[in-house]
Amino acid sequence: MRYQRQIIIPQIGEKGQEKLKKSKVLIVGAGGLGSAAAFYLASSGIGYIGIVDPDIVELSNLQRQILHNEDHLGMPKPISAMITLKKLNKQVNILPYLEEINTRNAEKLIHSYDVVVACPDNFKTRFILNEVCFKKNKPLIIGAASNFEGHVFDIIPPKGPCYSCLFENAQDDKEQVGILAPVAGVIGTLQAVETIKLLLQIGEPLHGKMTIYDGIKGTFREVRFLRDSSCKICE
Repeated sequence: MRYQRQIIIPQIGEKGQEKLKKSKVLIVGAGGLGSAAAFYLASSGIGYIGIVDPDIVELSNLQRQILHNEDHLGMPKPISAMITLKKLNKQVNILPYLEEINTRNAEKLIHSYDVVVACPDNFKTRFILNEVCFKKNKPLIIGAASNFEGHVFDIIPPKGPCYSCLFENAQDDKEQVGILAPVAGVIGTLQAVETIKLLLQIGEPLHGKMTIYDGIKGTFREVRFLRDSSCKICE
């Protein structure tokens, strides 16, 4: 009964729903994007969801990070996320990781998962995930948002293009960037959709193309991109 409205979709059916139940998804970042992605992946019946985040819940997070609430202030975000998601769907296994993704632990964390959903707020973590996912042959769903805009695209090893093809020289801005709360929800939700598509091998993935959302204009547009022939990650 819980998944009836999904099961009646021809591209999913009972077999697809059973596949989702057996699937394992790692979400890196339990912030604004990660909150929306986690909510919809849990409600869709993903069997195992890992959540990686080294931070604790702060009051300024609650504007957009809907996994958390005032009762969880000071709590590690992965634990807060686990409590929230188990209330939503107790059938889903939530695995919290109270650590930061780095070059030493990334391979171990990613190893047992089918898809990685990248929801961090910095380029450094995305670059690490991109490199390790290519090394481990794991699909990676990238999302980012700021102000009124956001974008989503898929990295699907062993074929390029990859994240470094687009953002090779990108550096993190030390200044805090604003974001309208619902924009984070839009992007995180799109990441959840892409994750399910890849798990079930349905539809057309956002591989070699990026969906860009403009909240001010209320529009979506698509930008296509090719592999950088000099890229050392997806060569």
